[in-house]
Amino acid sequence: MQNIETIHKPTITHTQLVRYAGASGDFNPIHTVVPIGEEAGLGGVIAHGMLIMGMAGEALGKWFPRKNLRQFKVRFSAMTKPGENLSIEGSIIDEIEINGENRLVGNVFVKNSEGETKLKGQFQVLKEDMCQ
Repeated sequence: MQNIETIHKPTITHTQLVRYAGASGDFNPIHTVVPIGEEAGLGGVIAHGMLIMGMAGEALGKWFPRKNLRQFKVRFSAMTKPGENLSIEGSIIDEIEINGENRLVGNVFVKNSEGETKLKGQFQVLKEDMCQ
């Protein structure tokens, strides 16, 4: 297994969630209205899952040329709230051949500063022209 350089993101903010709601069109109030998040039993607002997935995707684009991405799938593990600091970790776990392409298979994790996993995923990238 080969680890990839960890990427650290700025602290999640409520303003960021409101901006993401506008950019994505996802105006579910659990992401932007604190009393609604509290009424839902969430203790306040929570980040959009797709925002967290986007951070993982952004990391893939920094680790490898975007044109080499062949597969990216994730599962969400825990909710993310404003005030959390997230890091994206990656590792190469295998090499495979599909349709004549040599690919690297890897894992990606988004975790907070306490080590709680928010998202875990797997990706495949074309091996040639690798940045790492």
